Amino acid sequence: MNESLVVNDSSAAPVAGAALPWMEAESPERNSSLEYSTTPFEFMINPWDIMLCMSGTVIACENAIVVAIIFYTPTLRTPMFVLIGSLATADLLAGMGLILNFVFQYVISSKTISLITVGFLVASFTASISSLLAITVDRYFSLYNALTYFSEKTLQYVHLMLLGTWGASLCLGLLPVLGWNCLDEPASCSIVHPLTRSNLTLLATSFFVIFVLMLTLYFKICKIVCRHAHQIALQQHFFATSHYVATKKGVSTLAIILGTFGASWLPFAIYCLVGEKEYPPVYTYATLLPATYNSMINPIIYAYRNAEIQRSLYMLFCGCFQANGAYRSRSPSEV
Repeated sequence: MNESLVVNDSSAAPVAGAALPWMEAESPERNSSLEYSTTPFEFMINPWDIMLCMSGTVIACENAIVVAIIFYTPTLRTPMFVLIGSLATADLLAGMGLILNFVFQYVISSKTISLITVGFLVASFTASISSLLAITVDRYFSLYNALTYFSEKTLQYVHLMLLGTWGASLCLGLLPVLGWNCLDEPASCSIVHPLTRSNLTLLATSFFVIFVLMLTLYFKICKIVCRHAHQIALQQHFFATSHYVATKKGVSTLAIILGTFGASWLPFAIYCLVGEKEYPPVYTYATLLPATYNSMINPIIYAYRNAEIQRSLYMLFCGCFQANGAYRSRSPSEV
């Protein structure tokens, strides 16, 4: 099979009449439940790669709209929207990378192109995850330092975060291109060809570090939200109802954000640490595909729920917008 983004498979590319790797009859010592008849199902293109390409297409379209709206709307220049734009750009590049990986895998077979494509995807998804961390940091400071948040210093701080985010992502993406790959040493390959086991372990460990940091920050955010809701309830003399509703809304939003992120990436990150290259490729595909869904859900959670982006969407698709109520710029903690 051609050098693929997700499968470490040294066999030749499937041709007409040949079965895909996970559809071949397994040897007696392997799991018999994975045995399939190859007679009625013969594909020239891996169906998992088709699903990844379709996922990349949806991701690219969704995030291209967000990038265009933020870029062409002068009012969307606050730190919050700068970070959302960074996230949308990273996810847009990730979607384009999935499409290019499909094209290059089945149209242009080249080790060099394979390395560049994998490096591009590593950099894009790393930038996406790192941008999520940057958004979390921004939300925390918008609550912790609410009085000084809307200042020029905050925008400078955001720019420094983005510089670090994209700089680190670019470095990680260049590692396989610059030589940290298993093309010359097949024994060192991981479940993701052509990344080495040590390279993939580094990426998975980096994800867990970011995930723990996000958990910690969102726990602190939750405490601040609960405290603020309680203070507002005391001031308005609604001790029970208002406090419960505000707290429940804040906690539910944080649970959705963390739950979506964890459910998407944790299975693949864990499998990167425990999986071996000899394992059936279907396991890699089955854990990677949900991870790509995170980039599909990100614009819904972080962009399309925002009132100002919704207004820009109405203006874009409807040609005009008649405001029935005053829009206000929401703080990051409300998005």
